[in-house]
Amino acid sequence: MSRQELLDHLLHFLAFMFGAGIGSFLNVVIYRLPLGISVNNPRRSFCPSCKKQIPWYRNLPLITWLAQRGKCAECGSRIAFRYFFVELLTGCLFYAIFYKFHGPWEHLTQWGPMVLCYWVFAALLIAGTYIDIDHFILPHEITIGGFFAGLLGCFFVPQLMEQSTGLGGLKLSFLSACVGLGTLWTIVELGKLAFGRIKRTFEKPEPWSIVQKNENEPPVLNVADLELTWDDIFVRATDKLIINTSELTVNDHTFHGAQVEVRADKIRVIVQGGAVETFELESVKKLDGKATQLVIPREAMGFGDVLLLAMIGSFLGWKAVLFTIVAGSFLGSVFAVVPRLIGKTEWTAKIPFGPYLAGGAMIWLFYGTQFLEWYLGKIHFRME
Repeated sequence: MSRQELLDHLLHFLAFMFGAGIGSFLNVVIYRLPLGISVNNPRRSFCPSCKKQIPWYRNLPLITWLAQRGKCAECGSRIAFRYFFVELLTGCLFYAIFYKFHGPWEHLTQWGPMVLCYWVFAALLIAGTYIDIDHFILPHEITIGGFFAGLLGCFFVPQLMEQSTGLGGLKLSFLSACVGLGTLWTIVELGKLAFGRIKRTFEKPEPWSIVQKNENEPPVLNVADLELTWDDIFVRATDKLIINTSELTVNDHTFHGAQVEVRADKIRVIVQGGAVETFELESVKKLDGKATQLVIPREAMGFGDVLLLAMIGSFLGWKAVLFTIVAGSFLGSVFAVVPRLIGKTEWTAKIPFGPYLAGGAMIWLFYGTQFLEWYLGKIHFRME
């Protein structure tokens, strides 16, 4: 094996390990960002259970989790397999991007910046995906921050948009983001009109209550013939349950003819005349009454998904936006149908749309051009 071949193999390995190292940092982002904890303070990672900081020699990507058999060296608590998987996934994606887009080493300045931009893009998608799965939110630091990263990337590396000038790359990146923003926003708004909520109006006031039977289980809403758990009702942070009541009791407070807005963490009571009283959910021991109307939130997508697609457009272009919507919808359908066929509906009952958009974007990154050429070829063949 020549020195050049040895160097080539070494760089392939380093691309994977660099990705695994970034995956270790992404685990920090995924855990801390939704909780409002700085990703830089404390600087070192810590055990989610005992909170003790982990020294560098016990924080080696992939190796540490395997060597410690998925347990904290201090308290022995289980460290979720997902920490290892995120590192492995990031390493594999970084290597796959490197493998697909790298060229001769003498032309490193041509393909190197492109690989770097796609690495940033992949890292943003991974972090956003797991945060969305855990918390049903897509933080602005990921979506809006990623949008600006895409703009800058296309300005300095116009090849991302198949342009020859930075200004051309920037313009097309911005327009592609607008296509993503406008297209999915339209779909979301139309979806809200058609399926955005379930409204039940009762001919006569029906008894209702929200009760938490077990402190280790979520509260349950009972009204008329409906019984819904907290997880059935609240998917995203913006979701709210609206109940129009003829009678309402909150702890030792009684209201007549009030509207109650129930969110995942608090309750707002709007009484006749427009006065508002707010109760933190944790302080509420009794919540019941008689309902005249019930409005249950039903949103498959939120504005975070819209911003995520704008970010995807800023990196990959408008064609990728359209492909991602179709591919994401297809992936969502497959992952919804297959578990039903095998009787495992709980597997995907609470997976938001963001991960499917991320999956569609990655399919485009690796195979989008080939798919588009194949599809256009099929259309051309049929027209002939």
